Parts: sequence; structure tokens; C-alpha cells
Amino acid sequence: MRFLGNNVIKHHTTLLPCRIFLKNLFSNSEDKMSNISINKKLKYNGKSKKRQWEDRRTDKGVGLGPKVPKIEENNKEDINKTDDKTEKIKRRKFAVLMGYSGVGYWGMQRNRGTQTIEEDLFKALFDAEFINKECYDVVQNMQFQRAARTDKGVSAARQVVSMKLGENFDISKVNEKLPEKIRLFAAKRVTKGFNSKSQCDFRTYIYVLPTIAFADTEKPQKAFRIKEETLKEINEILQLYVGTKNFHNFTVKKKPNDPSAKRFIKSFECEPPFVKDNVEFCALKVYGQSFMMHQIRKMVGLVLAVVRGMTTQNTIIKAFTYETVNVPRAPGLGLFLDYVHYERYNYRYGEDGMHEKLIWEEVENDVKEFKEKHILPTILNTEINEEAMMWWIQNKLARHSYDKTDEKDESDDETAGDDDGEEQDNSHNESAQAAPDTNEHIENKL
Repeated sequence: MRFLGNNVIKHHTTLLPCRIFLKNLFSNSEDKMSNISINKKLKYNGKSKKRQWEDRRTDKGVGLGPKVPKIEENNKEDINKTDDKTEKIKRRKFAVLMGYSGVGYWGMQRNRGTQTIEEDLFKALFDAEFINKECYDVVQNMQFQRAARTDKGVSAARQVVSMKLGENFDISKVNEKLPEKIRLFAAKRVTKGFNSKSQCDFRTYIYVLPTIAFADTEKPQKAFRIKEETLKEINEILQLYVGTKNFHNFTVKKKPNDPSAKRFIKSFECEPPFVKDNVEFCALKVYGQSFMMHQIRKMVGLVLAVVRGMTTQNTIIKAFTYETVNVPRAPGLGLFLDYVHYERYNYRYGEDGMHEKLIWEEVENDVKEFKEKHILPTILNTEINEEAMMWWIQNKLARHSYDKTDEKDESDDETAGDDDGEEQDNSHNESAQAAPDTNEHIENKL
């Protein structure tokens, strides 16, 4: 036992240095491995590490990749000022109430190579810096829409357009750029999905004409006064239009079986006459859901023919059938859009605490003043001085044929567009096709 014990102690003493050596060897290896993992080269991520070849460039790689060019101290103040001016302004959907005299214009809707109300409006918005050139060229970029597309020469006392504009929109600045016979009255924030055309429930149009137009008489215009019996007859005939009827004969290029030819009219009446410079006038007021191109003017023209004895009421009834009837079209001078109604919108959003009702009572005096200064005088004075309606009756209506279509008469102003029908709106194609003088105007502005 003593012999074995001495041998174990002897071998243990001999192996002890080996054990210490091995222990130090392994501990050093672990330290080196940890150092290698720590000092391992990081993978280039394209942002944090500058590429070595950039150092060899004379410009040190300015303008390449995500690097920002060095700004000289003298230019820092100018750049800061520019950033303040170009700060992005939030755009919101607005409903804008406007009025205009349509005399001298080829309708409301923008149309290539012609003077229209929208063209002057877009110019004014651009000059007042409320829209950019992209919105001017393509108005769909600001979601522009009008409540009604009025014909050539037709005016509007209360037209409503909707579009997205900056929160800093100011109608007074736009009015400074507009001609006197176009005016913006008010602007109200609306829901982001608001569309002034599709959400309009009804539209009210007024047609003003001298009362002598209803009588077959040789009396001078200033000496004529309409009888009470004639007014009653006019209102009875106007009632034939009330309700849902097929008005395919009261427009152009509309087939009898086209569902869009059916329109709903809620009321149509002749208001009491009034006198201006010894000439008696009356106003025909029609309140309907929507109207097609020339529809109101043709309805007025046919009523005049019936009251004057040139045709019978059966012609009106026949015009609602699938048969073709050539309906006479009255001049556009006496017609103007008086009001657009948003009853459903007002009921749903008018009292939600965030939006206002679109009834415009706060600017009623401004609208009335504009109508009496720019719309009614144009109609009344033209009739007084030129007797435009009587000329049309004697030279057009008296020779009119209800069976044969006068192609020249039917197409002389078709480019004016619809009143406010549900047909396809082609303003997207036309908006980018401004007249040559319009392009020059924008180039000078830029």
C-alpha cells in the first residue's frame, strides 16, 4: 500500500505542470476566439460606411447616393426662406357658390378653343396661386365638378362647384382676378367625398321673356299687357311637363329607348308679370331633378308655339312618346340657373357639428345684387332694345317644321355641353386642351 501511495504522489507531481500548461492553452484560445468575433469586419450596409473610391474623387462624392451636398454658409439663409414659402398646405374639399352672366361665353364647361366660364375660373385660381399648373391642366387632380353644365349664353345666379383647395383659400383674392360678370360668393368645407353634381337633389331654372311672346298681336311691345286668362292657359300647359317623362325629343342625339332620357320635373309655373321700362315680362320657373342639353329651351319653345296657336297640346304629348318630333328651341338669352338644392346632404351632414348646410343664406344679399346688376339687366335690356324674342318667333318659330329636323338649327351650339344631365362628363379630355392663348397665359405666369 505504501508503495502504491508513493507512486501516485510521484506521478501527480509529475503531471501537475502538464495540467497547468493545458489549462492555460485552452483559456488563451477562448480569449483569441472572442477577440476575433468582436473584431470581425462589419458588413457594408450602403449607408453608414463611405465607399473608399469616393475619397479619390475631386468632389468627394458630392451628389452621389444618400449623401447631402455641402451647403455654403452664405446660402443657408436663402434656403431656409425658400423652405418656409414652399411648406406644404393641407388641401380640403370645398363647395364654392358662384354666379356669372353667360353672355359672350360658350357655356360653363371648359372646351378647346372657346371662351367658357370654367376657363376664366381656372385662370383666376391659378393666378391667385390656389392651384398649380398640374391642377390647371387636368382639373381632375383637384377633384373639380360643377353642379350644372349650362348652355351657350346661359347665366347662373347660384352655381355650385366642388374641388380640393388649400386651407388658406380666400375667395376675395380669386375675385380680384375674375371679370366682373363672374363672381364667387362663398366657400364652405364639405365632406371629402362630396360631389356637387351627383349629390345635387334638384335644380331650379328661370326663363325670363316678354309677355308679348305669348300673343299673336300687332301691338307694339311696350303697349302690350297679358290677360289673366292667358296666364292661366300657360300654367295649364306647363303642367304637362310635370312628373317623370321621356324627353328624348327635347335634346339632341338621344334615342327614345335610352333610360337617361327620362327626367323628373317637380313643378313648372309662370310667375306674375312685372314691368321694366314699359315692357311687360314674366318668368317661367322650372324645378326638376336634372336637365339635358337644350331641354328647358325646347320646353319653352313648344309652349310658346302652343299658346300662340302654331300647334296643339297633342304635339307636346306626342313628343313624350317614341315618335320623333322636331321641337323648336327658344333662345338661350332668357335662361339662367337660379338655385341648386342639396336637401339630402343638408339633412345628413348639415347638423353634425363639423359641416354647414349648403343653403347660402348669409350671402343672399350679394347674390341678389349680382343678379340685378349682371344677369337680369342683360336679359331685359336686350329684349327692350333689340326685341330678340320677337325676332326669333317671326324668323324661326313661324317657319318651324315639327316633322323635319333642321340640322343647322339643331347643331349650331352643341359644343356647349349639357345643362346638368347624367351623361358622360368629357371634361377630363377637354381640360388639358386649353386654347392657344391659355397656354401663353400660363407660360407667362410661370
